[in-house]
Amino acid sequence: MIPSSQKYLFVILLLASLAMSVVLWQLRERAHQRLIAGQDSAPTSAPQVAPAEQATLILANDGDGSLRTQVYSLPLPPDPGARARAVLGKLMDLYAAPDAAHPVPGGAASVAQVFLLPALELAGPATQGAQPNSPQLAVVNLTGGFAAGHPSGIQAETLTVLSICGTLHANLPRVTQVRFLVDGQPRGTLAGHADLSRTYLAAAAGDVSHP
Repeated sequence: MIPSSQKYLFVILLLASLAMSVVLWQLRERAHQRLIAGQDSAPTSAPQVAPAEQATLILANDGDGSLRTQVYSLPLPPDPGARARAVLGKLMDLYAAPDAAHPVPGGAASVAQVFLLPALELAGPATQGAQPNSPQLAVVNLTGGFAAGHPSGIQAETLTVLSICGTLHANLPRVTQVRFLVDGQPRGTLAGHADLSRTYLAAAAGDVSHP
């Protein structure tokens, strides 16, 4: 005959087992409901693509050492910094093309970031930061791979720098000055010749450009 104490223990264990089963079932249902809710809240439409606009690129030509203006239709985001990177990305893609008149490897990924800052040295003390259309300094951060793969030579390097400056000014007229970084750090030259330690006037490309 089974003692009463063992009967009570058996009943208690049976009830505990049933209670655990109920708790586990509820936890499973809650997890399932969270999964369904997460799927329902996931975006079902594709992200919006920036509308196409006309962008002016200043393209270098190694054959005659010139810079020429060419207009393209590009999807351009509204943020000025993102627009600057988009137009420079297109410029670098053209230079990386097999038939480029100014062949430079790397493509759009060569431009890591473009930062737009107030060109303080061009503004008077009373107007610094006060005017919505005040001049800007563009800081172009190039990748180390782009600098390492760029053809060495004073003409090739200068044309690249001037085409970047001219393209920025053509699409963002407030950009009057340009400085360069490579992998986020100052660098003496692009590939041994063009000076990257100085500040460039963005409109300087117009001095050697041809229609």
